[in-house]
Amino acid sequence: MNASDERTVSLWSGIEVAPDAAPLARNEDFDVVIVGSGIAGMSIAYELAAAGQKVAVLDRGRIGGGMTARTTAHLASVCDDYFSELIGLRGEELARLYFQSHSAAIARIEAIQAAEHIACDFRRLDGFLFPAAGGEEADLRRELEAGLKIGIAVEEVAGLPLSGHGDTPALRYPDQATFHPLKYLGGLAAGIRARGGTLYSETIVDKVEESDSGVRVGTNSGLTVTARWAIVATNSPINDRVALHTKQAPYRTYAMAFEIARGIVPDGLYWDTEDPYHYVRLHPGDDESDFLIVGGEDHKTGTADNADDRFAALTSWIRGLVPDLGAETHRWSGQVMETIDYAAFIGRNPGNERLFVVTGDSGEGMTHGVVASLLISEAILGGDSPWRELYEPSRKTVSAVGNYLAENATMIKNFAEYVAPGEVESVDRLRPGEGAIVRKGMTKIAAFRSDDGTLHRRSAACTHVGCHVHWNSLERCWDCPCHGSHFAVDGTVLNAPAVSPLAEID
Repeated sequence: MNASDERTVSLWSGIEVAPDAAPLARNEDFDVVIVGSGIAGMSIAYELAAAGQKVAVLDRGRIGGGMTARTTAHLASVCDDYFSELIGLRGEELARLYFQSHSAAIARIEAIQAAEHIACDFRRLDGFLFPAAGGEEADLRRELEAGLKIGIAVEEVAGLPLSGHGDTPALRYPDQATFHPLKYLGGLAAGIRARGGTLYSETIVDKVEESDSGVRVGTNSGLTVTARWAIVATNSPINDRVALHTKQAPYRTYAMAFEIARGIVPDGLYWDTEDPYHYVRLHPGDDESDFLIVGGEDHKTGTADNADDRFAALTSWIRGLVPDLGAETHRWSGQVMETIDYAAFIGRNPGNERLFVVTGDSGEGMTHGVVASLLISEAILGGDSPWRELYEPSRKTVSAVGNYLAENATMIKNFAEYVAPGEVESVDRLRPGEGAIVRKGMTKIAAFRSDDGTLHRRSAACTHVGCHVHWNSLERCWDCPCHGSHFAVDGTVLNAPAVSPLAEID
């Protein structure tokens, strides 16, 4: 999703990564072409350009304007879904490699921002996991044991600088980090260009094909890019309809920023054990104030349209913990792709030799994206990675079959909506600023009336595999619950995997 297409604005969105990037204007040939300019695409481009490869990055919107602009930018080597769970699904050795790979990603960001002199507010800090209200200390003990088992320097501590938690037990994870994601991408963009790389904005890729000698990337303008290698790094991949999409699911997450006087909360990363969990960090402000960022209240994409309630819940939760919190400054939402076994899909696309894919951020998109840059660049340059098995896109995790069935039930339920009545009887019932599904005979229509009264009518069938889209009143877009596509009110694609706009209605 392009941040400029959203109604909400994140704390980071005032930074333009490469404002002078232009659309692809002619057919081109490169060593490597990368589709997507978020943390994954730009990090891969940086590594390969630094190795002497002729690299191009293509994005459907502005450079860095997608989900990386809507993150909360925690840089964590701690598994979002708990190491005890990961060990149960994948075993101790792969869980250990997960921790090591994400630690390596943080170290790589630290090294690059130092080498490129990127002023992105990078800093190392501790991460703290604490029990939810009424939560069991057994949850912490289980995670402590799992962490120690795979070699993490985690320790139990007593007390947190949060109201009502002076004696609360928590786990402290050292050597975590955070930064300003778009300032960092801006530094990567400069580094890529300094090494001969090219960035193309407003360039919509609608086809990626592999041949014996290379790859061909087609755009909706009719222009093509040929290369020896291609990487699809589009949050949810545009090149696949089934293989990967059945093993991950899209979730909406919500974030807010508040003013806070410096020193009230020590700099750190804070997570609770709620389900869905909450996550908190600070970001430097001006003079004597900072920003406190809180996120959470996740739900499966397209299954709820109650953002105001979720922001209210976030506000209530954080103000209960930090009574001296200042005024709200920003609120926004984003999308994460949750895999059935908690690790991303990074590597060769199933069935391909020269086409790589990065998807399944599982709530840790910043570090997963940099892991991808290390793993994929090594593969292209002729090496091998000790992390390949962990992130192998074609893997089948038999122990995660329950998660697989649960996530894919959404698609079955979704198609049944086509025989249900519309949400309103007629488009005439729509007031300015409202969107809803309307039935017209056998057709479902995604209808929206703009503030000036203009009526937008499009097919309610997502152009990826035909799922039924749902209205998102916060961002004023149509969300697909099946695989995470988002569409503007005029049908334009905002987020992959769809590449074609919602069909017009006669």
